[in-house]
Amino acid sequence: MSRAMKVTPLGDLLGIEQDLVHLARMALAGRNQDVQMLLQRLARRYGRDNERLADALQVLLRDAPTSDAPLRGVGTAAPVPLDSDSRFPLVRIDQTGLPVEPVLAPAVRGQADQICEEHLQRERLLQAGLVPSRTALFVGPPGVGKTLVAKWMAQRLGLPLLVLDLSSVMSSFLGRTGGNIRKVLDYAKASPSVLLLDELDTVAKRRDDGAEVGELKRLVTVLLQEIDDWPASSLLLAATNHASLLDPAVWRRFDVVVDFPLPDEEQLLLALEQYCEKQAESKVLAVVAKVLRSQESSFADAHRLVSAARRRAVLSEVAVAEVLLDSCGQQVRQLPFPERVRFAMDLVQADHMSQRRVCELTGVSRDTMRERLRRQTGQN
Repeated sequence: MSRAMKVTPLGDLLGIEQDLVHLARMALAGRNQDVQMLLQRLARRYGRDNERLADALQVLLRDAPTSDAPLRGVGTAAPVPLDSDSRFPLVRIDQTGLPVEPVLAPAVRGQADQICEEHLQRERLLQAGLVPSRTALFVGPPGVGKTLVAKWMAQRLGLPLLVLDLSSVMSSFLGRTGGNIRKVLDYAKASPSVLLLDELDTVAKRRDDGAEVGELKRLVTVLLQEIDDWPASSLLLAATNHASLLDPAVWRRFDVVVDFPLPDEEQLLLALEQYCEKQAESKVLAVVAKVLRSQESSFADAHRLVSAARRRAVLSEVAVAEVLLDSCGQQVRQLPFPERVRFAMDLVQADHMSQRRVCELTGVSRDTMRERLRRQTGQN
């Protein structure tokens, strides 16, 4: 009798109501995987007081059908959303694989590995009442590998990569821009995927910017709401080259913020070795890496340099290494003389090439280099 008369505390009732509303919202949105995740949490939460309820939920979860993530554009998958005016696709599906892992700064690789592991071992997290990171913001200058990492992560997770270039969906009628963004986000939520919002700063600008119209400010609010509602079964990535333009509220919406720095000399050397495909020896590439680093170059800059050098080498029938050194020499010789001398001394002391070759590359005479070496020896 006492068990039948047991009264549920008001706080527990409110918690149950919130759970039911949350469950109904996800079910109506067709987010089956998120429904299963929530049911697993509820089974653990309420199982302490109601074992029968927990057992019933576990049985339902065990017998629930599973489905793999469909590739868009195949079979009965939902059609790619189109812009209502141009009828062009609003999202690009990138299914190209990466032959090698990208070269990354240790901190960037660590954060990317962590996010991937969380999704690959989602079940372990769910058993502990946790969910994997749903969103990540990539911040850094152009050409440092933000899009490449998104592609690499999607490949590791075995999910399609959907790329939404926010600058391309901006319409002169901003209300349509909001509709376009909703179309893409709803499409990406329909089944597990990795969605990359490229050039986030195009839309998610500071709402205190007096130059921006009210409609664009409302668009920021819409985007923030969509990010908040992102399902844990998928991964939402966003990239920006201009972090200072982002609305402060945007930063708080992302589970992880990954800062992409410009590559250091060692990372540039590793990247050059990938781009050259063994068509230039390491000592030559070490010189190229040093030149690129001195000019604060990105991975994209290094790739463009190597691609141009390989084309020129084929047409002129000379070695790729010679073309690379010639291209670097042209850049170095444009530096002020004190910087060229300093760079020449770095090359000599690193023993990457002879003094004669350093002279040809930098335009600094061998007498000048020898004099600098004597001074340094005397000082030591």
